[in-house]
Amino acid sequence: MSKRIVVDPITRIEGHLRAEVVVDDDGVVTDAYISSTLWRGLEVIAKGRDPRNVPLLMQRICGVCTYSHYLKSTMAVEDALGIKIPLNAELVRTLMNAALFLHDHVVHFYHLHGVDWVDITSALKADPKKASELAFKYSKNPIATGENDLIKVQETVAKFASNPQGLGPFANAYWGHSTYKFTPEQNLIALSHYLKALEMQRLAAQLMAIFGGKNPHPQSLVVGGVSCVMDILDPARMGEYLTKYKKMADFVHNAYLADIKMAAEAYKDEPSVTKPMGVRNFMAFKDFKVGRDEYLFDSGYILKGDLTEVLEINEDLITEEATHSWYQDDEPQHPYDGTTIPNHTGFVDGESIGPDGEMIHSKLIDPDGKYTWIKSPRYDGQPMEVGPLACLLVGYAKGNTIIKDAVDGFLKETGLPLEILFSTLGRTAARSLQAGIVADNAIKAFHNLIENLKVDQDTCAPYVIDNDKEYKGRGIGDVPRGMLIHWIRIKNGVCENYQATVPSTWNAGPKDANGVRGPYEADLLNLQIADVTKPLEIIRIIHSYDPCIACAVHVMDTKGNKLAEYKVDPLYGGVCNT
Repeated sequence: MSKRIVVDPITRIEGHLRAEVVVDDDGVVTDAYISSTLWRGLEVIAKGRDPRNVPLLMQRICGVCTYSHYLKSTMAVEDALGIKIPLNAELVRTLMNAALFLHDHVVHFYHLHGVDWVDITSALKADPKKASELAFKYSKNPIATGENDLIKVQETVAKFASNPQGLGPFANAYWGHSTYKFTPEQNLIALSHYLKALEMQRLAAQLMAIFGGKNPHPQSLVVGGVSCVMDILDPARMGEYLTKYKKMADFVHNAYLADIKMAAEAYKDEPSVTKPMGVRNFMAFKDFKVGRDEYLFDSGYILKGDLTEVLEINEDLITEEATHSWYQDDEPQHPYDGTTIPNHTGFVDGESIGPDGEMIHSKLIDPDGKYTWIKSPRYDGQPMEVGPLACLLVGYAKGNTIIKDAVDGFLKETGLPLEILFSTLGRTAARSLQAGIVADNAIKAFHNLIENLKVDQDTCAPYVIDNDKEYKGRGIGDVPRGMLIHWIRIKNGVCENYQATVPSTWNAGPKDANGVRGPYEADLLNLQIADVTKPLEIIRIIHSYDPCIACAVHVMDTKGNKLAEYKVDPLYGGVCNT
């Protein structure tokens, strides 16, 4: 007999997300639903405002990927007004983007996704000497894995375990789960890097602030270019960027990529992470301008996992629909004409599996109705996965030598087939490979900036907004979580309509009118869950996308009316993961 598992809230993400799956008597997922349960409303706030101020608001969509929204919103206004910004400004924006990518990917793996792979309690049983020696298998210059370093890590975490609150930040997880595959020594290596990554997170924030002025909400982008002129003309500030960048790059190569290779070795036979994914359509857009006509990443889309053909993107074919989303206007809309009118219908009464395996009363998703604040984006009617994996697959299929060398090198070192990329393990590996590509190659923008400043110090282009004209434009490119597009219409000198089609909307969107699922939901189908009271497999798959749910939802009530009220009770509302 089928039963429901509710994981609400899914934590270690940005925003509010709920996963609800139906399992058969063998614990195999036969149906899956993803629901975002809270909202933002910046598209509505943007209306009627001076378009030059809109990017400063749009970066508040999220507290994590602030620069991504700031940049693409600024680009949208520039595209609408036909502004061509100076090369210096483009290169500075790339250097800030590099800081964001290195920050985001490191934080994602260690502090959000890492404990889906790393059993903290097992690390306390490891032999530090053996672990220290093992670290050299995955890196010639391992970081924070000396025997004394690892002893100190064990002592630090043991203190957490001995106090009345248990493991502190590592409490309430599924330690000892049968799908954990690292040895105690491998767990200890990754745990040490988890703690070291806290320091690297601070370093990456400083890296962003050099040209951004502050973090997490930088201030130096303006419509037409950048305002950090004094910083790029100051040799000390430029040297500071280079020094911090090299430290971040070293950590990416000798900790992050090393740990992913270790994970590939340990998890290559674990079905829950090697299971073929449900959506094999991928889309990415060129980004990371490192020279006058040179980008690191490519544009295009792939259908059905076919790497022999990359198709060109026609932006007119991008739509969002709301058949199963809490909005009116169900039909597909192009984002330039998108609406965000709420139509919240709530949940229905039912039963789900409780934390002890018993059936308990729960509020459940109505699979035939609306069940999420996230819309369903489609390209020519097809769901698409976006993100680092899509970026690498598009580049690989187009013959991008930097990407091909990185991917082929990883597959050769791990002994894994190309097909492994079409899995949760592949998605997690792709994010680390993208970080490595940025670490190795984005610094070209730094050197090209220095050379260009010798002959050209322009950082901002002039422009005029004609209040008698109507404009429309978009800012598009790949950000840490995938392809992001901001769309703006300008009329009478102010923003008339605004929409953001974000990576987590593409990936986490619900079924469309044809019953076709988005990547999150499709990826959960046919998943074998070892223990229905501890659905680690669900969490691991969802986290592999690096959800940013505050980015993905759209609506607010401008009259201040209460639309809905939520109370999360982890004891009686289903299985709660932290």
